[in-house]
Amino acid sequence: MKVFVDTSGIFALLVKNDSMHSRARKSFDRFAQNKAKLYASSFVLVETTALLHRRIGLDSVRDFNTKILPLLEIIWTDKEWYARAVQRLFLQGQSDISLVDCLSFEIMESYDISLAFAFDRHFEEMGFSVVSSE
Repeated sequence: MKVFVDTSGIFALLVKNDSMHSRARKSFDRFAQNKAKLYASSFVLVETTALLHRRIGLDSVRDFNTKILPLLEIIWTDKEWYARAVQRLFLQGQSDISLVDCLSFEIMESYDISLAFAFDRHFEEMGFSVVSSE
């Protein structure tokens, strides 16, 4: 099983008072049981770090880096990935889809990943399954 990990999933997993924390925890436990291969982009790392730092604090960033990051295979963004994400952003023409999401969709398609650990409706709108909603 291959799963793309989004900021929304990580945030819900690490923030106990998040409304999706329980669902995130159950999904993450299933990943471990099924020995899922977890992928994320370097953009997701930056976005997650910024969100956790701003909303929760530095300890949550430390938890992310020590507990979650080692479990992820990171696809590092280079100029080709960036160009593909920007092109998709322009093609989507929607102000509510982020560049980070567009890169995630590009990576998922390239790596043949159909499942996302996310609480972001855009993944489903793009035709991907959202594992956390099961």
